[in-house]
Amino acid sequence: MSCVVELFTHSAGEPGQDWLRIVQEQQCPFLGKRCYKVRKSDPGISIGTCTVLYGRKPEPIIICPTRLIERRQIFVDCLHLLTTHEPGNELHIVSEVSIPGGSVDYFLVSARDGRVRDFVGIELQTLDTTGTVWPERQRLLKELGVPRADAAEDSDKPYGMNWKMTAKTILVQMHHKIQTFEHVNKKLALVTQDKLLAYMTKEFNFGHLSNPPTVGDSMHFHAYRMAEQPDHSYRLALAARLSTDAAGIAQCLDLQAEARVELDEIIKALQSKISPATRFTPV
Repeated sequence: MSCVVELFTHSAGEPGQDWLRIVQEQQCPFLGKRCYKVRKSDPGISIGTCTVLYGRKPEPIIICPTRLIERRQIFVDCLHLLTTHEPGNELHIVSEVSIPGGSVDYFLVSARDGRVRDFVGIELQTLDTTGTVWPERQRLLKELGVPRADAAEDSDKPYGMNWKMTAKTILVQMHHKIQTFEHVNKKLALVTQDKLLAYMTKEFNFGHLSNPPTVGDSMHFHAYRMAEQPDHSYRLALAARLSTDAAGIAQCLDLQAEARVELDEIIKALQSKISPATRFTPV
């Protein structure tokens, strides 16, 4: 039996799905376009694997960051971090903005008359896999009766979860980026799955983080669990929140802080990207 839980955001256990159409269209409903994860050997084929079962007691593990933007709930859950947002301001979601320390996945922006009044950075992180999940994907298609272009389902190549590298890499990235946000008195949120946050809490020094979180902190952790619905689909549910500051992230990694940037640089980058197309409308 395949370990793939969701393919192109659709649950493998949900009845009534037109899997032939789903696989042929290769669409990611959350992005409104084709799934960007393609096979290296054949860029014309999107992999589409969002969530897999893993562990001694197999549980759904999200392996695609885009899976986290379901219903755009993660943006709603960051509204309280816009501490200078005022009634009448418009909300925008701007993706992929470069700042010193790296690129930030999303910015939730409060704007009035086309001018940025406040913003919060939102970074997404899910688990990276080792090996390939492709044979599991093909096994699922075989079980669903969908024609396949290869016989990869016969492969016995395993896949795994790169817990340590994923956790350390994102914490190092947050260490670099939080310097920028703290310097300009803004907030940065890391959105992840509860399983990954639990691993980080166990393996790194997280005892000093605020739980419940403090709004005034510059760094916030939002962790979501996969809640199975009566129709066997899955829905994200906020499971835990923590917060700290730049010094706290450095303490997690036993590092020292550095890096600064001026507020005007970020505002200029955001204002060049906000438009009617980026206006935030909760679904």
